[in-house]
Amino acid sequence: MPKINAGRLLSGLRRFAQFGAYRTGVHRPTYSKEDMESRRWLAQQYEALGLQAHIDGVGNVFGMPRSERRSLLIGSHAESQNHAGWLDGALGVIYGLEIARAFAETPGCTGLPIAPVAWADEESHYVPLLGSRSFVGDIEEAEIDCAVNVDHGLPLRDALRRAGLAGVPRSLVKPGRYVGYLEAHIEQGDALEASSKRIGVVTSIVGIWQYSIVFHGFQNHAGTTRMAIRKDAGVAASTLAMAVAERFPEVAGPRSVWTTARITLEPGAPNIIPGKAEMLFQFRDSEMPVLERLDAVLRELVEETTIRTGCRAEIERTATGKPWHMDPTFQEAIENAAALHAPGAYVRMPSGASHDAQVVARKLRAAMLFVPSIGGISHHWTENTDDADLVLGCQVLADAAEMILRGEGR
Repeated sequence: MPKINAGRLLSGLRRFAQFGAYRTGVHRPTYSKEDMESRRWLAQQYEALGLQAHIDGVGNVFGMPRSERRSLLIGSHAESQNHAGWLDGALGVIYGLEIARAFAETPGCTGLPIAPVAWADEESHYVPLLGSRSFVGDIEEAEIDCAVNVDHGLPLRDALRRAGLAGVPRSLVKPGRYVGYLEAHIEQGDALEASSKRIGVVTSIVGIWQYSIVFHGFQNHAGTTRMAIRKDAGVAASTLAMAVAERFPEVAGPRSVWTTARITLEPGAPNIIPGKAEMLFQFRDSEMPVLERLDAVLRELVEETTIRTGCRAEIERTATGKPWHMDPTFQEAIENAAALHAPGAYVRMPSGASHDAQVVARKLRAAMLFVPSIGGISHHWTENTDDADLVLGCQVLADAAEMILRGEGR
């Protein structure tokens, strides 16, 4: 069985965190100088292992084994959220590198091909899940042409040019070349920590449905307009938010979550009744029937709010992410490996966040492993995981990878 080098793994994680180091976390936005430096460093590590390394036209970094056998992809995304944690994405990237090294050093495993990969822009600085979507052929050139950075508006084409990627071909998946894909990630929640579990075997990844809801009232003087005749768009938005809070628990699934992310009022002055309110709303679940049920109830509540407040409403679903279930055989391999190294300390669980695995799973068998997040913190520079859990997760994933590759064709 492959034995990972714990010291080398932790050193690799900390070396990777030096690219864009920020307090105890990192600031490494997609295609920034620090992001591209980290990707070039990864390519160098892959080459040193004897892999064929290349960075494709959207920044994905691949380390391809020089083998005729089908490879097992292992990785995650290399960039970070702004001023965020050192493990989100980076954990799975360095796991892929360390597992490839461990296989190369282990007699009996040298012929089992591991292909480490680092995806680009999972964190949506330009396009959500850009790298993995490009890999599976789910993004057209027109979408790339139109995309801009969400923080400063730089066109994606300009960012690719500055990163040295203009004209570089995008890599497309060839399903016959791969056995499948494994991804490791910090949980980004506190379920593992709260239940004293150390490994999460991901069963499914949520679909995210997002909405823009706009209420149109009538802008008027806040001091002279009688309450009985007002059409206050701000009241309409808050009424809907409260109605969702009351009704959604009755129709939601056991792990459904929903968020009123933003309410913007116009004109937003204390002496003017808001004539317009825009609400950004989102819900998540891992089962399509639940998502469809929440959608129907939301639309009912919007209609009820218009009747109650006299404000006209527009509702647009701006994102419709499809939930995806992980491959059962791969889940079983991760669970069997966890039983060897952490008996009684693992659990099957869905992912409440999006990951590249749900995109790659459209073309390849895929699965994920979670390790605990201390305090459930992620997307913040205080994000952390105990060193022992970092090492355990990598060893479990390495053993699962061996089981999967040895079971290929059975």
